[in-house]
Amino acid sequence: MRLNPFSRELSSADRVVPPTGFTANLTVLTAAAMAFLAVFALALSLASGRLADRWAYALARSATIRISAPPEQMEVQTRAVLDALATTPGVKSYRPLEDDEMRDLLDPWFGPDLPVEDLPLPQLVELVETAQGIDAEGLRLRLAAEAPGAVLDDHTRWRRPLVAAADKLRWLGWLSLVLIGGAMAGMITLAAQAALAANGQVIRTLRLVGAQDAFIARAFVRRFTQRGFVGAALGTGLGMGAVALLPAADAAGGFLTGLGFTGTGWLWPLALPVLAAVVAYGATRAAALRMLKGIR
Repeated sequence: MRLNPFSRELSSADRVVPPTGFTANLTVLTAAAMAFLAVFALALSLASGRLADRWAYALARSATIRISAPPEQMEVQTRAVLDALATTPGVKSYRPLEDDEMRDLLDPWFGPDLPVEDLPLPQLVELVETAQGIDAEGLRLRLAAEAPGAVLDDHTRWRRPLVAAADKLRWLGWLSLVLIGGAMAGMITLAAQAALAANGQVIRTLRLVGAQDAFIARAFVRRFTQRGFVGAALGTGLGMGAVALLPAADAAGGFLTGLGFTGTGWLWPLALPVLAAVVAYGATRAAALRMLKGIR
């Protein structure tokens, strides 16, 4: 089978770059390590995004009313609060918390043997909002008039810092991906420069027989791009396998058990080998053209 001139040119150009040696191993290992880390950075970013959306939605749709009153007025004020909620637009459901639920809330702080029924604890009323939400200020004014001991907490104090923290984690994950790509470009550049320096005599000989710098650079670019792709594919596979072994997300575990991919999110890491090949191509091409100008 005869090769066309372009295939023969690539084949002969590839022989300029040694197929084995420390530069080949360095490129493959660097791409594999960076891709492995990139998988976890991507998982962190996607998981943080899901967490921010979940917290924002859950906390924005719930609120709590705390009723602090003398024992003889507690039932009256609780009834006044429930009557007010029954006619408040935007309230989907509401209910007062039972003693067992109050005990569950206090267990992490005081232990399971806390005598809730003997303590002057406030009565909590949980309400869930509709998609339209409630007029928080209007409800506060109404409660102040009808149940002076009732205080509305719409979770704004808690929601904003939590959502902001999750958003920052998401951007930190994307920033990590950029830094990983930069580190991989730097390492591949060093490997390409080492390969070019080691083959300086071969490059001079090729120039004597008429080879152009573009022909010589193409050999290094093609070989190092292939190495970057193969190494990144290996690292991505190992990273996805490691992420798959992490605990699945659940309501009790929260963020630490949700650090992974879900649904179509598993397709995102498959782009990493392609991106690694693009980075390797750009880094090697720039390094090759720069080094060839210095080899005379």
